[in-house]
Amino acid sequence: MNKSVLTLALLAALSGCSLIPEYQRPDVPTAQAWPEGEAYAGTDGAVAGQQAPLGWEAFFRDPTLRQLIGVALENNRDLRAAALNVEAYRALYRIQRADLLPAVSADGSGSRTRTPGDLNQSGQSAISSQYSATLGVSWELDLFGRLGSLREQALQEFFATAAAQRSTQISLIASVANAWLTLQADHALLQVSRDTLKTYEESLSLTQHSFDVGVASSLELSQARSAVDTARVSIERYTRQVAQDRNALIQLLGQNLPTGLASAGDLERDQLAPVPVGLPSDLLYMRPDIIQAEYQLRAANANIGAARAAFFPSISLTGAAGSASSELSGLFEGGSRYWNFSPSISVPIFNAGQLRANLDYAQISRNIQVAQYESAIQAAFREVSDGLAAQATYIRQVQAQRDLLETSEDYYRLAERRYRTGVDSYLTLLDAQRQLFEVKQQYITDRLAQMTSEVDLFKALGGGWDAQAHPLPAEG
Repeated sequence: MNKSVLTLALLAALSGCSLIPEYQRPDVPTAQAWPEGEAYAGTDGAVAGQQAPLGWEAFFRDPTLRQLIGVALENNRDLRAAALNVEAYRALYRIQRADLLPAVSADGSGSRTRTPGDLNQSGQSAISSQYSATLGVSWELDLFGRLGSLREQALQEFFATAAAQRSTQISLIASVANAWLTLQADHALLQVSRDTLKTYEESLSLTQHSFDVGVASSLELSQARSAVDTARVSIERYTRQVAQDRNALIQLLGQNLPTGLASAGDLERDQLAPVPVGLPSDLLYMRPDIIQAEYQLRAANANIGAARAAFFPSISLTGAAGSASSELSGLFEGGSRYWNFSPSISVPIFNAGQLRANLDYAQISRNIQVAQYESAIQAAFREVSDGLAAQATYIRQVQAQRDLLETSEDYYRLAERRYRTGVDSYLTLLDAQRQLFEVKQQYITDRLAQMTSEVDLFKALGGGWDAQAHPLPAEG
């Protein structure tokens, strides 16, 4: 019996072997620094080099927007599904981890059998009884690390789903922010259209009066009416877009808009914190989608170890100890002790190449994950580079559009004054009105594009740049 115990201890000590290939992170398939050039000029200002932790609560300064994001994080169904997916993979990991340990069970059974006389040597029928109570143990010795490899694969997949949940959360935050900014922009465009319609109607009234007294021509009157109709079309278009923006926001929130919600704010307000630039390119490793891709690569790497281990023998130990008796009353009396020990070994001999194909598949899957990991890094690098280019150029573009707006307002005021005094024709005034309307619309559109590009850059940087802000969950 002592030899058996020593043998089991030796086998247990050997069960730490692993055939998982040594993991090596693939080389980064991008440049070691962000791109430079005219498009990026101006991005190295006062905030350059700042790397203090910054989460969404600090980045989004608008209290209403922070309230909306908080509601979405509580109620959005996609985020809820991502969280449940993490719990599902946690359970799968726990199942795989349990296979490494012995399974212990307690069993009790009893039976009574009547045997006909023609089946008994005595020629008489007989009734026999058998009762047993046992404690059983079964254990597959993981000598070559197959179970350990599967456990490691399950763990890495669990971590990958946790990173995917974080990625979903960041995407949701950015989507809510962009939806709120779009709603503000369409509100502003709707108001501009209403103000313009009022101006056009005043011009139409003035032109109608001039036409009635024979001063204005029928062409000028038709042009004035056309301008009014154009503004009315814009009002209906932006009224529809505002309603659709609200619907999109409600879907993201997972509920109706909160009561007492402030009306859409002014895009001119400073609603976003400056996004630090001058950050190192290896910050991309902290993006949750990059983390997810790397854990999926680690899982594929661990699966190779399981496929390799399948070529080797598998050893299982089963045993039971307890009490057995032909009488229920004598089940636990002296002399009723019962035990059995049944080790088994299975050696693969011929399987028509199945094990080889499984290993090839595992290795190919790992190579696929390498390619997807590298692709994810390249996509992330481009997103950040595009964001940096947008940050610099939109600052200059919006300022130029603001200057153009001021010039157009001056042009309109001058054209209106000259038309009223009879110096210029109505065509000049109409041109000034249309230009001012278009420039106002373009300014709002450019300002929206600037702010959404900053939100997208925040998202591209992983929703922040604090490596400790979102640790991985415990194995559990």
